[in-house]
Amino acid sequence: MTGGDVDFAALGSIIQIPRRLVRVLVLSDIHGNLEALEACVAAAPAHDATVNLGDIVGYGASPNEVVNLSRRNGTFFVRGNHDRAAVGLIGLEEFNPLAALAALWTQSQLTPQNQEWLKSLPHGPLEINGLPGVQFVHGSPLDEDEYLVTPQDAVEPLLTAAVPITFYGHTHQQGYFSSDGVNCEAFRPVYTTVGQPETLSVHLQKEMRYLINPGSVGQPRDGDWRAAFALLDEQAGVVTFHRVPYNLKEAQDRIMTANLPERLATRLAAGR
Repeated sequence: MTGGDVDFAALGSIIQIPRRLVRVLVLSDIHGNLEALEACVAAAPAHDATVNLGDIVGYGASPNEVVNLSRRNGTFFVRGNHDRAAVGLIGLEEFNPLAALAALWTQSQLTPQNQEWLKSLPHGPLEINGLPGVQFVHGSPLDEDEYLVTPQDAVEPLLTAAVPITFYGHTHQQGYFSSDGVNCEAFRPVYTTVGQPETLSVHLQKEMRYLINPGSVGQPRDGDWRAAFALLDEQAGVVTFHRVPYNLKEAQDRIMTANLPERLATRLAAGR
């Protein structure tokens, strides 16, 4: 079961829902890659709601199609920096040239309706009353644009977060940081194939605090080209990381047909 067409984007940073959520699908960093998003939606196990951690657009050549599919299948959303750039909410001074060119192209392609919807996305952290002890952000609980790459980056957000579990995106690297209040450790899933669907489940410990990244749907940067997402089973205390193959060539062809920089297409195959 998914959240259907309900759009909670403008309801604020704490959302009230009438029931407890148990199984939550978490997507992040789709970046305009329709083929990758379609593969994730098709592969996702049964769930009660979908949370999207932002960067729905940018880099990829299907911004409107991805926004439309995200709206149909999503329940809760937070904004990403590329979403903001694509609708003029932030400048492009801090973007690298490839990202800036893609953002300008995306601005020119988005329909007025999708522009307004992206503008309405809330910033994180987002808490959902039906999901106690969990919050959702794009970059960090402290700064929506902050990159959490190393354990050193993660220490302060881990120890100061209002809840023990935070889902974040932005780095395009699947895995998590955890802390017992003294030490901080990093975990990255290790898979056994390069082109097949795979999962890896982790039991969350009640005494630990976590920063969990579901990975990037549309532009992984952890050396694995497959689309990534995660499923939280709150009742069982389990996070399952997923990797799924998708029609990589079609996504690349769309980028080339749109006359976007070739590098945006070739990097998809390397997962970098």
